[in-house]
Amino acid sequence: MVELEPVDAVEVTLVVDNFVDIFLAGAEGVRRFPLAYDTFDQDQLVAEHGFSALVTVERDGRRSSVLYDGGMTPGGLANNLAVMEVDPAGLRAIVISHGHVDHHGGLEGLAARGGRRRLPLVIHPGAWRERKIAFPTGAELRLPPPSRTDLEAEGLEVVEERGPTLLLDGRLLVSGQVERVSAFETGFPIHKARAGDGWEPDPLILDDQNLIVDVAGKGLVVVSGCSHAGAVNVLRNASRLTGQTRIAGFVGGFHLTGAIFEPIIEPTLAAFADLAVGRVVPGHCTGWKATHRLAQAFPDAFIQPSVGTVVRF
Repeated sequence: MVELEPVDAVEVTLVVDNFVDIFLAGAEGVRRFPLAYDTFDQDQLVAEHGFSALVTVERDGRRSSVLYDGGMTPGGLANNLAVMEVDPAGLRAIVISHGHVDHHGGLEGLAARGGRRRLPLVIHPGAWRERKIAFPTGAELRLPPPSRTDLEAEGLEVVEERGPTLLLDGRLLVSGQVERVSAFETGFPIHKARAGDGWEPDPLILDDQNLIVDVAGKGLVVVSGCSHAGAVNVLRNASRLTGQTRIAGFVGGFHLTGAIFEPIIEPTLAAFADLAVGRVVPGHCTGWKATHRLAQAFPDAFIQPSVGTVVRF
């Protein structure tokens, strides 16, 4: 079991996501970006197919932040960081959830905003593999991996780790490779990885990893880019690693979109109900049908994500 230090609070800010709505209202513990109310006479937040979150922990009045994922494009990430006035120089670390380009592509040029320094970047060694999705129609979607050379040129210190990693003085946990235990979360059958001169099945996407914070008196907050391991496996793995069974919140992608994954929407909802997840913020690759079912099933826990939203636990 990992000795994860509890924190007084954690804030998860959506820096890049698939959706932005400047008219969304806030709520208790949910702060929408103020440009939604004030003025259009300046740069606006943008949405793109990708994910990035700023995770800030608070303990004894001190705040520390990491950037989890970098979205799809340098323009999207850089624009949103600038609009939100987030200085990359204040980051303590960067974590990449997995090797798909919509989670790391925006990191190019990050040093131009924050300056080059030996900032640690935590990544699973499997993330370097070249991948693709091979559709039954014959169409293919290539998913280029990150470049270690390019990341190091940004001044980042690459830290490869398959297992759990503690950051922020033991107050934030990178899950490492997620244990697969649920019967229905079996992976992405049309996903492949480069193997020599050819391709081989890569349904499990084993580099999938997430962030875990233990908020004193509330429980675990888990931030997951795509949950290729399965959102239920992600939460059960977080409890296994920490010994904490109370789940205060889940923020990020469920990967329940499309004909392959929509059949497991209902088992996922049932498991989330059993786990009594306090807040559910289903972003990025969750899918329209799954997002609406989550809103129906958990009306008191559901929070509609939008770029610039800050959820405080």
